[in-house]
Amino acid sequence: MTTPAAAILGGRTRLCAVFGDPVEHSLSPAMHNAAYAALGLDCAYAAFHVTPERLRDALRAIPALGMPGVNLTVPHKQRALRMMARLSDEARLLAAVNCVVNRDGALHGDNTDARGLEADLREQRIALNGRAVLIVGAGGAAPSAVLACLRMGAGRVVICNRTVERANRLARRFARYVAGRGGGRARETIEARGLAALTDRATVASAALIVNATPMGLKSGGFAPLAYEAAPVDCLFYDMIYAREPTPFLAPALALGRRAMDGAGMLANQGELAFELFNGVAPPPGLMRRTLMERLGRL
Repeated sequence: MTTPAAAILGGRTRLCAVFGDPVEHSLSPAMHNAAYAALGLDCAYAAFHVTPERLRDALRAIPALGMPGVNLTVPHKQRALRMMARLSDEARLLAAVNCVVNRDGALHGDNTDARGLEADLREQRIALNGRAVLIVGAGGAAPSAVLACLRMGAGRVVICNRTVERANRLARRFARYVAGRGGGRARETIEARGLAALTDRATVASAALIVNATPMGLKSGGFAPLAYEAAPVDCLFYDMIYAREPTPFLAPALALGRRAMDGAGMLANQGELAFELFNGVAPPPGLMRRTLMERLGRL
């Protein structure tokens, strides 16, 4: 039996981690350490509870401790932007960092969330070519959802948010992106709406995909009113949150027999991307996903 990497820490062990507040629930250490053990690498991955006021100190410790890199989760992804020596184009576009890579003592910020989501949606064979997508939320996770859907060819992206002005700011940012990408001839439309759009049957009926990019319902126990029954039969309901039980966003869709899935696959995909960024080698195919699904009780 292979000894888990985290159980054999030594003077040569290279340590990666995830910084968050809270972070105790994270399953990233299980995924990364399974890959380290399978590859026989003298590396380990930990979860560190880092509060916002200590983020700068924690990031400064990365080069000092010789850490290859760290992942960032709530609430640090936006705060870390100004603390990086360099940013990838994707991190700059998304205005968030979820991967910090130590390159000869300089911190490089990247973001793998959109790539992780896109890969998960493509694995489900979701066809967005020219179709509409509804994205609930305009905060931290929403830009990654917008970018992934645009890359998959969505013709219309409707951002639904409690505060319409915040949705407008996000819509304007990506309108500039698609205009620049298309040489000024953008064919995609990006709209900002209030949450009432989720009960507009005509809007919901046009959607090939409805993405929840908010933590709504996890604490309150409920989700915003949504006309689930109006969605096309092939519409996928996707929650960027992952949990052992169906989330309040997904439960009504499942009760109606609709396609629904959470963000566990996205987490596994972005974890694989982060692993390669930190270690310069890819993890064993499928191992990180299997480890995550086992921890969630799905295998």
